[in-house]
Amino acid sequence: MNRRRFCSLLSGAALVAGCGMPADEMAQSRAVMAFAEGRSTEEAKIAALTRRLLDLGPNVSSEEAARAARIAVMEPLDWAVEWQVTDPPLLHNTKVNNGLRPRGLCKDWADDLEMHMRAQRFQTLDLHRAIANSRNVRLEHSTLILSAKGDPMEKGLVLDPWRQGQGRLYYVGVTEDPRYEWDRRADVFAWKRQWQDEARAEIRGQ
Repeated sequence: MNRRRFCSLLSGAALVAGCGMPADEMAQSRAVMAFAEGRSTEEAKIAALTRRLLDLGPNVSSEEAARAARIAVMEPLDWAVEWQVTDPPLLHNTKVNNGLRPRGLCKDWADDLEMHMRAQRFQTLDLHRAIANSRNVRLEHSTLILSAKGDPMEKGLVLDPWRQGQGRLYYVGVTEDPRYEWDRRADVFAWKRQWQDEARAEIRGQ
């Protein structure tokens, strides 16, 4: 039975029962309908993300693309519950930084998503870590990027469960991202080490 038929039957049952349906049964029916709607939305996002991953290159495995898409969409929703993410991203960051929530910074989402993806040992997809805003006053942001095997990060797809809040995945092509310009994490780390070394040398020279 498809979702629309399922929800129609539930709605019809509620209308027939009218005011005679106990409040707890009506609440349960609404909860079931909301669950069905939510699952449908998530499955649609998984399907759409699978297509985007397949578009990365002709050699990307359909099975690997589907597996990666399911992990990227579904796992962060579980982490949002585990980390008690109930606020918009920046407010949740403040709670984490003040010890009121266990995790949920952008780096936490990227770290855990990378760990789950690496465990899959993909043969047709490459994983990249990237950082934005590392050299300006705006909030530094971390993410995971997937590309076709052998392709550079710039040809990949940003997977960002932090940006929309509550673990809802946002994805976009690296060069199409309307909000961030991404640098390779290794390059950012190298630049920071150089900057720290130069700063320490300057202090010693004073």
